[in-house]
Amino acid sequence: MNLYEETRMLLNQYGLRANKRLGQNFLISDEIVEQIIEKSEITENDTIIEIGPGLGTLTKALLEKSKKVIAIELDPNMVDILKNRFITDKLEIIYGDVLKVDLNEIIANEGSVKVVANLPYYITTPILMKLLEERYALKSITVMVQKEVGERICSEPGIKEYGAITVTTNYYSAPKIIIDVPRENFLPSPEVDSCVMKLDVLEKPSVMVANEKVFFELIRNGFNHRRKTISNSLASGNVPKEKIMQVLGELGIDEKLRAEDLSIEDYANIANRLVGAA
Repeated sequence: MNLYEETRMLLNQYGLRANKRLGQNFLISDEIVEQIIEKSEITENDTIIEIGPGLGTLTKALLEKSKKVIAIELDPNMVDILKNRFITDKLEIIYGDVLKVDLNEIIANEGSVKVVANLPYYITTPILMKLLEERYALKSITVMVQKEVGERICSEPGIKEYGAITVTTNYYSAPKIIIDVPRENFLPSPEVDSCVMKLDVLEKPSVMVANEKVFFELIRNGFNHRRKTISNSLASGNVPKEKIMQVLGELGIDEKLRAEDLSIEDYANIANRLVGAA
């Protein structure tokens, strides 16, 4: 029985349909599942956090490769299915909202921990930001996201996709798109294509920043006013424009550039100059 048949069977068996409110789209490609497992580089020593496991499509494959799977699921119907499908000590099921769950408590004694998940698209960014900003002890994060979101996170300076989430994500991790996933690989088929992204979590941030509050405020100001030149957008907060102009001049950065033209190193250098750390 292939994944499409298995998915239809389970939905019929439990009298369920995909919950649009929870952004449920069930992966039905055996090939994509195999690629996710392979490219997420799971070992028998890894504990896997799976967010939104749904019917257990990925869960089944994760259990075969890892030491343990901690599945966090918000839909009580899916929790019941997971409990019925997998009778094993290797699976821990947590019924709840991942944005409210204390992951530190969950992974405190788990050793090597990785996230592998098909994320609900409507809360992709909040989940990623929680996983990164809270600095959990994670080795990597491998997630299915909308292709547009993956391209934005993995983009380079100077193109329209490059944004605040690009800089922020690259501060905490090294992201890359590892699998393209056309929309027909899901049931029901979403209106957009997807991709799988792997983020290797960095032990130290990718750039040295003396004051993270100033650094992230610069990024936020820049991209909140991305149509303005940086001499104006970066001064949208508490920093006078004259000070911004002075720092840009010292660093040899053209004041007429826009937020998407600056690299993460540029933002770090500007922030450090503003606080007198460079």
